[in-house]
Amino acid sequence: MILPFLASFPRRVVVFNPTGRYAQAQVAAMREAGTQLVAGIALGRGGGVLDSLPLFDDVRDLPEPADAAVIYTPPEGVLDAVRAAAGIPSIVVAAEYVPVHDAMLAAQAARAAGSWLVGPNTLGLCIPGQGLLGSIAPSFCIPGGVAVMCRSGTLTLTMARLLSMAGIGQRAVMHIGGDTIAGRNPDEWLRAVSADPGVTAVLYCGEIGGDKEYALAEAVRTCPKTVVAMLVGRHAPAGKRMGHAGALAGAARETAAAKLAALAAAGARTAQTPEAAIAILREIGA
Repeated sequence: MILPFLASFPRRVVVFNPTGRYAQAQVAAMREAGTQLVAGIALGRGGGVLDSLPLFDDVRDLPEPADAAVIYTPPEGVLDAVRAAAGIPSIVVAAEYVPVHDAMLAAQAARAAGSWLVGPNTLGLCIPGQGLLGSIAPSFCIPGGVAVMCRSGTLTLTMARLLSMAGIGQRAVMHIGGDTIAGRNPDEWLRAVSADPGVTAVLYCGEIGGDKEYALAEAVRTCPKTVVAMLVGRHAPAGKRMGHAGALAGAARETAAAKLAALAAAGARTAQTPEAAIAILREIGA
């Protein structure tokens, strides 16, 4: 499958809980980026208007179905919000610190409904020249063919900006989520982005912790596009969490070195630094 937001950028985007200060700032940024926001979902505020955004109590009250949802609900409300949004093709969940069990159930609900869940704990995604779902700065991105997918939000922004400064355009810049549980795993992301004819190469930026890169390595073996892989945390102390919930190397196979070795053995081009990853992308003409 091609990712729903790559096949056709959403034209009817709803925002869950758009009334908070952070959410209001992101609503303005998404509009400025060209994203077509059609409604906000805010329980008890139905019938009102916020910054020209009509508000509804329930997604089922929308006059027409949405094709994407961006959820700014606090962590404890994420499960209910995802269940309410289930069936919408693309769902972005910004909240960090979502309880692990809730995140598992939310991921299951989205998957069962055929939705592509981005996050939790995500800056979302930017399709340069088309629009934004979340909070990745469009000014950091330029159109092109490289699909960028990262586990770290800071690294997502850094790589987008460095690639653009180097003149390497992006088909999409995607923060897949930094928590232990994410809506989709890296191997699923790779299979989906590699099916898009507009993607010329894939840049994966991972980190220590977990073992999802081993399934990613198996997907690399059959990927028709060049995959460049970079993992941060090579110098992290063993057993120490670095940054967020997913970044904890509790075993040798969870270290950056072990994962890079597995990805290289599967055929990925591996890089130790952002500069090295950019050099590889230049070499292959991405």
